[in-house]
Amino acid sequence: MTQQTLEPPLKGPTFHPISPARKIKNNLATTLFAASFLIALIPLVWVLFTVLRRGLKAVLSIDWWTHSLYGVLPEQFTGGVYHAIYGTLIQAAIAAVFSVPLGIMVGVYLVEYGRGTLAKVTTFMVDILAGVPSIVAALFIFALWIATMGLPQSAFAVALALVLLMLPLVVRSTEEMMKLVPDELREASYALGVPKWKTIVRIVIPTALPGMISGILLALARVMGETAPVLILVGYSTAINFDVLHGNMASLPLLIYTELKNPEAAGVERVWGAALTLIVLVGVVYLAAAGVNRFLNRNRS
Repeated sequence: MTQQTLEPPLKGPTFHPISPARKIKNNLATTLFAASFLIALIPLVWVLFTVLRRGLKAVLSIDWWTHSLYGVLPEQFTGGVYHAIYGTLIQAAIAAVFSVPLGIMVGVYLVEYGRGTLAKVTTFMVDILAGVPSIVAALFIFALWIATMGLPQSAFAVALALVLLMLPLVVRSTEEMMKLVPDELREASYALGVPKWKTIVRIVIPTALPGMISGILLALARVMGETAPVLILVGYSTAINFDVLHGNMASLPLLIYTELKNPEAAGVERVWGAALTLIVLVGVVYLAAAGVNRFLNRNRS
């Protein structure tokens, strides 16, 4: 008879009890983070509540969305911000037309091709541009577009300043989203003999597209509320102006600044109504970013 060797039974994983000190530290950290979140949430909720309470009356009026302030006296509770909404949207749209393609191309270059001195200089300049205050960007466009080239103040000049503010955000969002694309996808494409440029266009960009679109829309929402460029590069108008190259054009931040100088009660109501309108527009853009991201992720899966 052959002697059989008995193997020891397999043992399951050993669980060590959590020490009381670690439990105390974990509970303390959780409490501190929750308290910090609530403290940071208090001013945000208070601002939203105040703007809603004081601006809801104006926003609920149909004329607020379909009329301008042309011919409206400072003390009259009438008119609307149709002209300012158009100015805000068209200035941001023009800025997006310039900054989105340029920002995507710069982001693709930094991730896929960026090597050596040029890539370092590009990254350095993007970092500097991301930290430039809006007033500095507006003064730069004023010195170049108006003082040097002799062109008039216009909504297009405002859009150029917004490009300087929006461009680094688009570059960073594109860069970070493309870095999240697994290298295995690129290597599999290269192994099939696909050129690098086609791999970027067909594989990398579609994979990173949901995050890129979200970053672009968030950058667009950020520049819609900028005040310094509209104060310096264009004048206020109570009527709508469809010409972006000539004449004054209103926007919601500029309307708020202008109506702050109106001592009448109607001016105060317009200030809060315009502030709430701007919050609504920015909120719609944020929701659009979330919706597009969710839709693209669902179709991709």
